Amino acid sequence: MKISSFILGVAAAACVLGVALTPRVAAMISDEDFTALKSMVTNQDQRIGQLEKLHEQDQQMHQQDQQTIQQLQQQLGETQTLATNAAQKADAAARIQPVHPVPSGAMSALHNFTMVGDAEVQFGKSQGQHSTFALADFAPIFLFRANDNVLFEAGFDVTLQNNTDSSGNPNGGSSTVVSLSFAQLDYLLNDYVTVVAGDMVLPLGTYSERAAGWLNKIPDDPLSRDLLPGSGVGAQLRGVVPIGQSGQSLAYSIYGANGPSSTDGTGHSGMLDLGGNVGDSPNLHSDPSGGGRIGWFYPWKAHYDIELGVSGQSGVWDNAGKRLWSAAVLDAAVHISPYFEVKGEYINTWVQTDDMGTIHPNGGWVQAGYKLAGFNWDLPVVNDIELVSRFDAMNDNLGTKTDRITAGFVYYLSNTLLFEGDYEWLHSRGPAALPSNEFVVQLSYGF
Repeated sequence: MKISSFILGVAAAACVLGVALTPRVAAMISDEDFTALKSMVTNQDQRIGQLEKLHEQDQQMHQQDQQTIQQLQQQLGETQTLATNAAQKADAAARIQPVHPVPSGAMSALHNFTMVGDAEVQFGKSQGQHSTFALADFAPIFLFRANDNVLFEAGFDVTLQNNTDSSGNPNGGSSTVVSLSFAQLDYLLNDYVTVVAGDMVLPLGTYSERAAGWLNKIPDDPLSRDLLPGSGVGAQLRGVVPIGQSGQSLAYSIYGANGPSSTDGTGHSGMLDLGGNVGDSPNLHSDPSGGGRIGWFYPWKAHYDIELGVSGQSGVWDNAGKRLWSAAVLDAAVHISPYFEVKGEYINTWVQTDDMGTIHPNGGWVQAGYKLAGFNWDLPVVNDIELVSRFDAMNDNLGTKTDRITAGFVYYLSNTLLFEGDYEWLHSRGPAALPSNEFVVQLSYGF
């Protein structure tokens, strides 16, 4: 009984302690801690789900990569098979002699023949004269490349004009005039030297080589270009030498040509003939003329560059071989952005004569152009217009002086089809004065 009473007492005491301690343990875990623990477990479940999805995607990509590798290996095998078959066919074809031999290099060069050029149609009116349409010029240029080193080029001018009598009065009907502008053979000696021979475009300034014909943005030529020959029969060395790695270059040319002559054989003033003495008979005077040009080109970034050049020629012109004709030309061109350019030349000549000593015909021109696309206007027609202007002057040193101001535009129907128009204010005085103001519109096509 004592033992039973003791056991019951201990049990009763334990129940009392359990009841007393239970609130204290429950008080140690709050609702906030339980909520946080529950949220942590939920987030871990979500992350585990995401990892399982990524694992499945990796397995799918791995399977796709394996399939792609198998396809590439199959294609590689097919390509190798085709290459082997092609090589075998080429070897077999090489052993077969054709019934008709393959043309040699000289024959296949016929495919290197090209015709380029330009054509212009004008409408204009000079003050005090009737307006008129005119076929200003048709100027084909024939290019032939014999091989990598031998080239030939020839240019012609074809014009249509009214028939006139010896006094220049209309004589009924019309006639077509065909003239040879140049015809030259080019031999590329190496990367820096080209040998030129024939009726060459002379490098006196840059206008004759780069701005004549449809490339000229104003329908007529600068007045002072009449002081220089456009071409000459002779031989020339020319080329371009790069300077450093910045894009600079030095262009050079040196030539010998028959030079100008006299229309009546004398050395009298006014008898100078810049376009004669082409060599169809012995040279009309004792010695040929010599000349050349050197030019420096410097680009400082795309569409921004400057070019400066100096050129000249000198030689006798009268039949007696006693009178010299000499010329010096300074040329310059500047491009600022793809939209603006300015260029020009100054020309000075010295002509020794029998009756007036040494005279100095001279002149120059400067021309500028701006493409309205530079304003970034969203106007299709306006964006295809370039505004141009030019001032040119000439003094023949025989009493006639002429100044001219030109303002006009170029509308680019395409890169090679141009509609041009300008108005010219002309001030000329002297015995050989030119007609007064005029306007000209021109349709030019380069091909």
